Amino acid sequence: MNKILSRAALAAFVASLAAASSCTDEIKFGNAFIEKAPGGTVNVDTVFNSPTYTNQFLTSLYARQYYGLPFNSNTGRNSDSPYTGKFDALTDCYHMHWGSNTVYNSYYSNSLTANELPLMAYNREMVWEVVRQSWQLIENIDRVPGLSEEKKKNMVAQAKCIMASRYFDLLPHYGGLPIVTHTYSGTESTEEVQLPRATFEETVEFIVKIIDEAIPDLLWAYNGNTSDTDDTNLGRWTQAGAMALKAKVLMIAASPLFNANEPYYNGSTEAENQHLVWYGNYDAGRWTRALNACKDFMTKNEANGGIYHLNMATAKTPDAYRQAYRMGYVLDASPEVLHYTRVLETYGSQGTYSWWSWAYFGSGINRNNYTPTQEYVDMFPWSDGSPFDWEKDMAAGRIQGANGRLFYQFKAIRGGFTKTASRDPRLYENAFVNGQQIMLDWSLGTSSGNVFEAWVGGYHAAFNVINSAGEVNEALATACPTGYGNIKYVMGEEWHRKYDAHWNYLTYPEMLLMYAECLCQTGNLTEAIAQVDKLRARVGMSGLKSCNPSLNLDTNKDNLLEEILRERACELGLTNNRFFDMVRYKRTDWMTKRLHGVAIYRLIQNSKGQWVRKNAPWLGDDKDAGLAEPNRFEYELFELQNRSRVMWDYEKDPNNLEVRKWLLSPFPQTEINKGYGLVQNPGW
Repeated sequence: MNKILSRAALAAFVASLAAASSCTDEIKFGNAFIEKAPGGTVNVDTVFNSPTYTNQFLTSLYARQYYGLPFNSNTGRNSDSPYTGKFDALTDCYHMHWGSNTVYNSYYSNSLTANELPLMAYNREMVWEVVRQSWQLIENIDRVPGLSEEKKKNMVAQAKCIMASRYFDLLPHYGGLPIVTHTYSGTESTEEVQLPRATFEETVEFIVKIIDEAIPDLLWAYNGNTSDTDDTNLGRWTQAGAMALKAKVLMIAASPLFNANEPYYNGSTEAENQHLVWYGNYDAGRWTRALNACKDFMTKNEANGGIYHLNMATAKTPDAYRQAYRMGYVLDASPEVLHYTRVLETYGSQGTYSWWSWAYFGSGINRNNYTPTQEYVDMFPWSDGSPFDWEKDMAAGRIQGANGRLFYQFKAIRGGFTKTASRDPRLYENAFVNGQQIMLDWSLGTSSGNVFEAWVGGYHAAFNVINSAGEVNEALATACPTGYGNIKYVMGEEWHRKYDAHWNYLTYPEMLLMYAECLCQTGNLTEAIAQVDKLRARVGMSGLKSCNPSLNLDTNKDNLLEEILRERACELGLTNNRFFDMVRYKRTDWMTKRLHGVAIYRLIQNSKGQWVRKNAPWLGDDKDAGLAEPNRFEYELFELQNRSRVMWDYEKDPNNLEVRKWLLSPFPQTEINKGYGLVQNPGW
């Protein structure tokens, strides 16, 4: 069957996807996509009779990759919609306060069923459209005139990587999946097309197989001087990206959720008995296999001159460290980015929702404001790398009083004071904290502008954390309802107007941390620490072992693993990785622990020399009158209430089946009812 799409369907298809392209090729709209449309249809004879159209067809597959920042509710992918929500808001790192999305309404309430769309929807992410169209390209590439064999192999390899990535997008959420190995005409009966769920192992092996097939025919990186290899091709799959994806697939597969002697639910469900949601046993060799995939990447990268590496600071200052971290994740051509996806409509207008316009606190919308929790902020060490501990540091005077501050160290000098960031520089790029200057200069790496006033009655917080009566208010959709604001991927209006906001699908820092984890799991603790220390040194912190002498990290595997998971949270904030870590390590204790915010109170001295609270802004009258920037505060932790998560009711029973079922997502009941072989996940 040659027909691909009707002309109307293709027009709608291309128009909806042109806003989500991950490479720079021009995508023609509507009828401009085809030379002619005989019979009102586009067919394979048209598309695969032209290198230009074939390349556009491949580009359209890139447009259907996963993009992790909610930006538009009309793309056909459930995860793109702000009305759905990010996985990160299900972890202990972030909390959603806006009530018009699935996270708030169905997850926090524990009311999601198989009749609703979960955050990663099995049948609403364009995964299966991509799989079918990838096979269409693979099966028809030899028909394309004017393409060299090398180019044909490269295009097939790209299509296989796109297909593998889409399978991987579902894997950690569902386990085993139907394996599609060719196209179907669309005229087959249900009896002719049986696509049951493969076992978890079969699904992993299928993904790895097509990645392995693709790797030899890909370029290591797009950084050459020809039109085929220059950086205008950034966003296409490379050997580096494919090898990193293979390592990530194998690392997740080796993790305790899937690689265990006991299934994660109760051991009696059909999905568990058929090994659809786990291997059926524990095998340490799976960690070795993942480790070898990491080693292969590192070896190949070194052989290619270390093209991928950490973006390093140009000075030993907190701002310079922070900027090195920021530019490492935000620039398309960053040496840290192994593969990314992006959307073109990033600023947002004419009814198009974007990450920027709904996330920037100054917009007053704040619907994408995934506010950091106190538990997340506590994960970030002091600036020298020593661990942060609220209770111990409060008692020792490192949080308030003359010896220090929670976020900044103030030192009196003649005519005023100096102000120095006192915490891990990555904190200030993952959370807006009290006293943080709002602007960061892109070229000089210096902070400027007014400070973020997160104290009660402050310019940005107002009374949206604690009301004027001293009661927890936690107002919906405000700048900092937890006492902190969101800043990750929020780069400023002019940046978003000028550049595409890409989503980092795979990065070099993530590879270092995957490598560290696999080394830890296979017993090489010393080398695992060395990989983590590369990331800590990049932001000016001392080594993991020297900063945590009581943990015996070079001999205590469990302690080191906990530190690696914490470092992953700090380095990879708002990238879904904390969610994947929670799930794959079966950390139901993270799901059920009660989360907190902080109420900050500005202190001033009264006429008697006493320090008293002033619940009022500094920006405005106080600043205009010459009052120094506030630099003395009190802090009170409070439990998050709006909205309280039902899962917190299981804090003392995190292994309850009602909790464990959330480790994987439900397949849609409508898909199961179609009878092509889906088996529901445990508990749903």
